[in-house]
Amino acid sequence: MKIDISELKVSTPGRVCLFGEHQDYLNLPVIACAISLRIEISGNKRDDSIVNISLPDVNQSESFSLDSELEYLKERDYFKSSINVLRKHGITFSNGFDCVVHGEIPINAGTSSSSALIVSWINFLTRMSDQSQNLSPEKLAKLAHEAEVLEFAEPGGMMDHYSTAIGGIIYLSFQPKLYLEKIDSGLGAFVLGNSLEPKDTKYILGKVKNQVLKIIEKLSSENPAFSLSEISEKELLKYEKNLSPNQYELLEATIKNRDITREAKKVLLKLPFDHKKTGSLLNEHQAVLREKLKISTPKIDRLIEVSLNAGAVGAKINGSGGGGCMFAYAPQNAEKIKEAIEKEGGKAYIIYPDKGTEAITFGEAE
Repeated sequence: MKIDISELKVSTPGRVCLFGEHQDYLNLPVIACAISLRIEISGNKRDDSIVNISLPDVNQSESFSLDSELEYLKERDYFKSSINVLRKHGITFSNGFDCVVHGEIPINAGTSSSSALIVSWINFLTRMSDQSQNLSPEKLAKLAHEAEVLEFAEPGGMMDHYSTAIGGIIYLSFQPKLYLEKIDSGLGAFVLGNSLEPKDTKYILGKVKNQVLKIIEKLSSENPAFSLSEISEKELLKYEKNLSPNQYELLEATIKNRDITREAKKVLLKLPFDHKKTGSLLNEHQAVLREKLKISTPKIDRLIEVSLNAGAVGAKINGSGGGGCMFAYAPQNAEKIKEAIEKEGGKAYIIYPDKGTEAITFGEAE
């Protein structure tokens, strides 16, 4: 039985990176959590090939025709790149669409608003395509990564796309091949704090990633057996003489974050769930991000400090850094922590782990 979809609504969550900031593009493990702030695309087919997209939350709109080749006229032209990627995979469109985008996810703040948008858009497009495909979350994540990162040769990894598409808490590792594990832990509430400081994700990611990749290239050329995945923190000392102080600090930070992430997975899977240990590991991770990768900011440091003073068991910056959001783990005292963040000049949200991308269709059977 074929369903002729006359109207479709797709909703996708944002995400926080619990553990493993600046790790996924190095093929090191990450733990991410989809959150209860979401973005929604609703729309219907048109009788012609025009695509109209309304974004009232940011007072913008976009319109283009599917009859012509879709050239990118701006940086990160994601609505078009998603269609171009799908066409490469044999998905076609005989009709255009009228769509409206609404979102609760802070924009340009490290909570994957762009990835959630692209996952929603690709979920919408594939269902409304001539092939009317209902793709798995994993396939949606791969296509979204291609449309956001590969199509524009940007430095990001895959964490955002898998986290927002699949939902819940996931552990991702990448060697020797992609491995994904869903974690059903006893995590409670978080408080997300937007510093309201703009961030340059592309710059920060490129800066940190490129520096670490140069270190790996240098050490691998001197020792072909060198592996970020395998080297222990104790073994780092033998490479110190071959690196500048800044390079050695970056390498040390990368290994520390890797080991914190591995330890966090064990804690998240263990019963009874240890909220205090989870918070302690978040604090350890933040110390590395602040002191060695240097991606935190004075305001975010203050938001973290007031959160801990208000009863959070742990807190860290979220995303690539240089601004944007932090979050505090708050199985208790969430309201008090929210008030403390807002008093310090941030915008706060109480959030919980949430489900992945989902669609609601309206149509008639043929």
